[in-house]
Amino acid sequence: LTRTFSATALHAAASGRVSNAVQDKDMLSKSEAGKGGSSSAKQPQLDTNPPKGTRDFYPEDMRMRTWLFDQWRDVAKTYGFSEYDAPVLESEALYTRKAGEEVTQQLYNFVDKGDRAVALRPEMTPSLARMVMAKKGGLTLPLKWFSIPQCWRYERMTRGRRREHFQWNMDVWGVSGEEADAELLSAMVHFFKKVGLTSEDVGIKVNSRLVISEVLTKLGIPSEKFAATCVLVDKLEKVPLDAIQGDLEELGLDRSVIEQLTEVLTVKSIDAIKDVLGEESEAFQQITKLTNLCEAYGISDWIIFDASVVRGLAYYTGVVFEAFDRKGVLRAIAGGGRYDKLLETFGGDPTPAAGFGFGDAVIVELLKDRKLLPAFDSVGVDTVVFAMGSDLYPAALKVASKLREAGQNVDLVLEDKKTKWVFKHADRLGAKYCAIIGSQEFENGEVAIKDLSAGEQQTISVDSLSEWVEKQNQ
Repeated sequence: LTRTFSATALHAAASGRVSNAVQDKDMLSKSEAGKGGSSSAKQPQLDTNPPKGTRDFYPEDMRMRTWLFDQWRDVAKTYGFSEYDAPVLESEALYTRKAGEEVTQQLYNFVDKGDRAVALRPEMTPSLARMVMAKKGGLTLPLKWFSIPQCWRYERMTRGRRREHFQWNMDVWGVSGEEADAELLSAMVHFFKKVGLTSEDVGIKVNSRLVISEVLTKLGIPSEKFAATCVLVDKLEKVPLDAIQGDLEELGLDRSVIEQLTEVLTVKSIDAIKDVLGEESEAFQQITKLTNLCEAYGISDWIIFDASVVRGLAYYTGVVFEAFDRKGVLRAIAGGGRYDKLLETFGGDPTPAAGFGFGDAVIVELLKDRKLLPAFDSVGVDTVVFAMGSDLYPAALKVASKLREAGQNVDLVLEDKKTKWVFKHADRLGAKYCAIIGSQEFENGEVAIKDLSAGEQQTISVDSLSEWVEKQNQ
């Protein structure tokens, strides 16, 4: 049956109404189609691709996503973190900071029907800040919270970079010392080890934004230009200095200042930073304490000091870090740092905070490259149940119910099928057993159960299925 919808009909349906004229026209179209008539204009075929930069999650994809999320949740809970969530739609004002960040230009934003400027969240940290502020001091600090939100950015796509992604966030609020940063780094390494990666696969570059702050102070650059300068310096990893020269001039920074700054940022040892900034430098002391804590955690082989890491978000204030593929094939795997002043930018009270974001796309690519991603072919079905005739279907229902009540995942064959098809179906699902209800078994109150891996078959009383399941679980 072919249905033809006019633009008027679609618009009306979207607003929750359909006019009588449209209804009459639609009924006429159905009537003509029913009589064998044909529509005068063939409808264009639906584009079955999801919007550019987004993904469909078919069952196998969902199994992989669920597995990854389970790993993240297990690590977060191991470290004593509690899960939270927030709306994917937020006020645009949460993200429109004035430091020239890319995220501001990458928003999926619009004005809603209530004339409110809103945006799909590009990151989770501002939502967390909003939630903390909403409690007005009613939360007991420190907070250790985690989430796995879907985030949206309209950006150029590359391998491991899409316009939507899921991101594991772990944040600690209310702890001003490097202990919080080190705990977060330890959790990140714990995850890498859990999925089979080693320090030969992944490294974590660490730095402090105090390094660049102290250098800028020595060069006579005012503090109010600090955040915007960090955002520009972060771009130097992707573009040459000439590409951001105009932005630097707008900040009042001449080329010589940036060249001196970039010379310091090429430093790869803590001792060299001490030589530049002095032993009394707060930045030097912060990095030294952090590396000592990482050594106590036993993760020093993962940690690399790199003064060029500043991260691209303006709200970072202290320690920053970035996990990377040591082969250099993939972009940053994860990143984070300290953002002690974020709440103040929203009019809240000063509150120390640190956290990281860990996207799903890059880590999946990395695990594929290292052949560490599990297979997700199996649906997780324990037993396939089928009746060898429609008259035996009620008995099959009883068997399936008993197995489910005993804790098994059961796929019940809902149609009349040949036995050959059923066994192929069970194999496709990766099922362990097949429960067959034939006429003889039915008369005896029994069910035939075949072990699909061993190829052995046994007959069991329907009333003793619970005991049989318990025995299989031992």
